[in-house]
Amino acid sequence: MALPHSENRTLEFDGGQAIGTTHQWPGGQYCAIHTANGLVGCGIYDIRSANEFSLAVAIARGTPAKPLREPEDLFDAKILEVSNAAEALGVKTGMTGREAVETLLAAK
Repeated sequence: MALPHSENRTLEFDGGQAIGTTHQWPGGQYCAIHTANGLVGCGIYDIRSANEFSLAVAIARGTPAKPLREPEDLFDAKILEVSNAAEALGVKTGMTGREAVETLLAAK
């Protein structure tokens, strides 16, 4: 059996750099964009756990017709859930993933 595909890469934003990750295997995938202040990820991430550990997490969800495979797929995806810590940093539901990453990068 082949190993899953896993990749990390540096992404450039107006507010600085972030690390984009993708993990893919036959029948599944997930992706995220990681900043020093938190992450923007796909629906595999759990807001309840993020809140329990005070992590800044913003979630977008793909669909079977349009899955979120690559971190760049998060750029235009709408944020549907936000942890309390992410909200405290200014991330809001309805933002695009790019806007959420820029907000995390700008947070002090």
